[in-house]
Amino acid sequence: MNDLDLERPTILVVDDHPSSRMTAVALLSVEGYDVIEAESGATALAQLQQTNPDLILLDVMMPGMDGYEVCRRLKEDELTRLTPVVFITALDDRRSRLRGIEAGGDDFLTKPFDQLELSARVKSLVHQKRLNEDLDHAEKVLFSIARTVESRDPNTGDHCERLVMLGKAFGEFLGLTRSQIRDLMWGGYLHDIGKVGIPDAVLLKTGRLTPEEFQIMKQHVLIGEKICQPLRTMRGVVPIIRHHHERWDGSGYPDALKGDDIPFLAQVFQILDIYDALTSERPYKKAFSPEEALRIIAEETRKGWRNPDLIAEFSDFIQAIELQFKSEPIWFEKYVKAVNRI
Repeated sequence: MNDLDLERPTILVVDDHPSSRMTAVALLSVEGYDVIEAESGATALAQLQQTNPDLILLDVMMPGMDGYEVCRRLKEDELTRLTPVVFITALDDRRSRLRGIEAGGDDFLTKPFDQLELSARVKSLVHQKRLNEDLDHAEKVLFSIARTVESRDPNTGDHCERLVMLGKAFGEFLGLTRSQIRDLMWGGYLHDIGKVGIPDAVLLKTGRLTPEEFQIMKQHVLIGEKICQPLRTMRGVVPIIRHHHERWDGSGYPDALKGDDIPFLAQVFQILDIYDALTSERPYKKAFSPEEALRIIAEETRKGWRNPDLIAEFSDFIQAIELQFKSEPIWFEKYVKAVNRI
């Protein structure tokens, strides 16, 4: 146990056979783990309200609630979804393993236990679980920072939430992959996280920025990139953060990229960001209607600022899900429902 952590990992053994639990407890205790027991699936789920084990050894064949159902419930719960589940079974057939994988199981062990195999698999999964928890915590910190940044400017309202919904809906409209849609949605929260490093005097200024102030404001994309770059899960989001102010003709920032040198998801996200800004009320402007916003974006496209093919697809998208709600006072509520149906 010398390299896992100074804190002794805890293992929950779930099996309706006392002799099987006793064997597992004996082998794991020798390895230096703290072991707790449960004689049924229901008992295990109840125990998880008080304990947070690092790994669960779960028997498949149990009366009442079988191991597959227990595992499904564990993986659906935000508090236990990262906890590795190792199915313990006397069955060694392919169908049983497929059912275990579908339920969310992380590994399998067959009775009777082989001590070396048990030790190696448990040690590996406990280590992986702690790495995943560290990563999960880091991501939550980033999103918390992003929400704090948005709250600094009371004029943006629910800008990030709307961008997340627009990203999901437009991404699916374009036929993007699941990971690309996730990156667009995460970009909705994190695209302006770098504004945490911009002074309030610049960030909250209601009038036009001076050239010097604008240079300071432009640094937010570089600051945001530095904040998110260390996390591998943010690899698809970082190009959105850095490049969502580039322009198709190369007149944007920070790198003056042109055309398809601009990362595709950054092009997609930029359109969503601009559209939401245009259709939202701010202290210095009214909220434009969807038609007016599309006309303004079309004019910018004629100037060479946007990808004309992507703008055409975006116009089709907006006409499909938004224009029908434009004159209704509760259009946003209906819009959310429409997004969720896509």
